[in-house]
Amino acid sequence: MMSETAVTMDGSSNNASNNPRQVPTVKTEPGQPSPLAGIRLNVSYFKTIPGILKLVQLGLGIICMACASPAYIGATHWFLFVVVICFISTLIWCVIYFLSLREVLKVPINWILTELLNTSSKTVLYMIAFIVQLSAWSAHKTSSSNIAAGIFGIFNTIAYAAGAYFLYIEWKSTNTQ
Repeated sequence: MMSETAVTMDGSSNNASNNPRQVPTVKTEPGQPSPLAGIRLNVSYFKTIPGILKLVQLGLGIICMACASPAYIGATHWFLFVVVICFISTLIWCVIYFLSLREVLKVPINWILTELLNTSSKTVLYMIAFIVQLSAWSAHKTSSSNIAAGIFGIFNTIAYAAGAYFLYIEWKSTNTQ
């Protein structure tokens, strides 16, 4: 909820003739804090293992996009689709943690379970994508960058699997309490 704000202007004729510019007075009711008042920068999250894994996932995603572009065959289209979707999703989760939005937003969401399902699905998608990428480019002669993209896709699959594992441990520990 937003705080009530009242703007009043002094309309007396003495004041208006002496000062042609009227200055409004803003009064805010102190009982209601701003809904985004709790937003703070949380750099310390990225010093933890899950935070470092998210940064590694973003870095490997950039490498995968760079190596697989431009997409010449359908397998690489699928690979790049998965990489870009996972990159954007991970970037959104990084912003959520960086701005501490989990603590600020009073939304009835089980954040850990949501992120666990998200990360697990990204792991499966990445695994399918790197298998498709490597199998499609294994027969081509000029395929070194696309093979490298598939190899980095394997590394990113491992990074997402590790992230899902740590989220599962966290979810299991909060779910038993």
